[in-house]
Amino acid sequence: MSKKPASKVPATASAAEPAVESVGTVGATARPTADGAVPAALPGRLTGAAALTALEGLALAGLGVYMLFVGIAGDPDSPQQAETGGVTLLALAALPLIAARGLRLGRRWSRGPALITQLMALPVAWTLWTTGGAMTVAAVALALAAVAVVALLVNPTATEALGIGPGDQTR
Repeated sequence: MSKKPASKVPATASAAEPAVESVGTVGATARPTADGAVPAALPGRLTGAAALTALEGLALAGLGVYMLFVGIAGDPDSPQQAETGGVTLLALAALPLIAARGLRLGRRWSRGPALITQLMALPVAWTLWTTGGAMTVAAVALALAAVAVVALLVNPTATEALGIGPGDQTR
């Protein structure tokens, strides 16, 4: 079986796959939808909200993996509580990660889960704040991220890009 030499000519988009640069992604190519339409680039506000939401989800997943590891390999006071907490955090991490992917793809359903995640983060930030010590920094970071994502998602540019508005209500 012979191998063909690799072509040194860069591949270009064909007429069926026109190149559209996505906001925030250098050199990305948007794929046409089922009806052949190429999706428009998302505004930076929506991309920023997706990035912050994904970062929150990754932080939750990281804490979940850490708690599982401590519960299994470490010496916690209660291994069962550590393992249950880890599994719970991993399950909770799914909501912001799925919402972030939906926001990045411009899906209108993703705004609700992303906003719910931020509204759930604010009481957690308050609890961390009242704990004091090193948790104060985590509280400020979480509160700032939550407020920023809410502000980005309720912005008219973002709602318009998601197809959400007063005239878009269907029954």
